[in-house]
Amino acid sequence: MDVLTDILMDTNTVSAMLKQDKQVLKNVMLANTAKRKIFFNTITYYETKRGLLASKATRKMTEFNKMRQRYEMLGTDNEAVLDKASEIYANLKQRGRLLPDADIFIAAVALTYNLILVTADNHFDRIKDLKVENWLQTA
Repeated sequence: MDVLTDILMDTNTVSAMLKQDKQVLKNVMLANTAKRKIFFNTITYYETKRGLLASKATRKMTEFNKMRQRYEMLGTDNEAVLDKASEIYANLKQRGRLLPDADIFIAAVALTYNLILVTADNHFDRIKDLKVENWLQTA
């Protein structure tokens, strides 16, 4: 992984990919052309798959399974990620600016692996040193 050039996809970005959002798909193509590696994480996988199952979106589930095969998945099951998530939680709690645990874990994966988080959620700006790109914004 290149330092702060590779990418971790948040759930809203994966959702946009499944909806064939032109801006997001353009950015995926540009990332691939620039040899930026794209990663999934276990939380985004879970959030996406549960939504597709709950809405019985079988066509999108097939697309998601194909998409998932293209990208390596990073987990939250190692000590470095768990330590980082604990630090993020403590910092946010002390400042009275907590986020949902799922988002804390996603940020912890990005920080642990030196990845840029691609998300449309502005609340990630509460997390110190987290680099974020929003591919859903039009330039």
